Amino acid sequence: MIDLVIDQRRKDLGGFEVGRVLPFAKRRMIGPFIFFDHMGPADFQPGFGREVDVRPHPHIGLSTLSYLFEGEMTHRDSVGVTQPIRPGEVNWMTAGKGITHSERFETLREHGGRMNGIQAWCALPVEDEEIDPSFNHYGADTLPTYEAGGLWARLIAGQAYGASSPVKTHSPMFYVHWQLKPGARADLPAEYPERAAYVAQGVVEVDGRQFHEGQMMVFEPGQTIVFTAVTDAIVMLLGGEPIGPRLIEWNFVASTKDRLEQAKADWRAGRMKLPDADDQEFIPLPEPPPPPSPL
Repeated sequence: MIDLVIDQRRKDLGGFEVGRVLPFAKRRMIGPFIFFDHMGPADFQPGFGREVDVRPHPHIGLSTLSYLFEGEMTHRDSVGVTQPIRPGEVNWMTAGKGITHSERFETLREHGGRMNGIQAWCALPVEDEEIDPSFNHYGADTLPTYEAGGLWARLIAGQAYGASSPVKTHSPMFYVHWQLKPGARADLPAEYPERAAYVAQGVVEVDGRQFHEGQMMVFEPGQTIVFTAVTDAIVMLLGGEPIGPRLIEWNFVASTKDRLEQAKADWRAGRMKLPDADDQEFIPLPEPPPPPSPL
């Protein structure tokens, strides 16, 4: 039933920690999901430094999916969009042939507060890798919800449980936010061949084992998975149809090495337009690691 358990790896991004789950050495993707970071949870005092902000940087070949439990950040991109995101909302940015964007924390910097959310990337199908970049924002009240027996659920993206999210996706997938009260039971049906669940808060029991915050369970196909909440819990369900292997380097996703190299060269040479409302700085392309020293 449970094929693999992935523990998040904490990474400091410059004054702000994330828990990285995907990609993982033994499992690179779950359906189209190729990147999965738990941002925080972290508490900020008013006036914290700008090093926490994510300066302008590029993407190709993917859609980014931002979803917050707590906090606020402001997205700015090279197609001219400036859009804050707040809890329960979705920022869906499709990079396609190339986009740049930043994520800033002006509101948190002014007032202080808690940041807690998920940043996920979905790789695009090969036929969509070079589409024009675009951005869409979806309010919390536009996303389907369900509540019964100690379970509250929101369908963030894709199709599941007979419902469809308005978020425009590019391949068959699902992404669901569960909130469970202690003792509540909920099922994940065998609708998609690739499925996983990430515990964002609390403790849940699956197949006689307990799983806690920061763990992702990857499931074998073909069986309904039953969850029981041991404590108040938040669980993110994700997966879909596989779209084939992808290469990932820095912020770029592609189906060929040549396309990755072209994207790196374009960014290094300044050929990718910076966000209209945030064009005074950017993140340089990381230098490759030095070769190992001879013995």
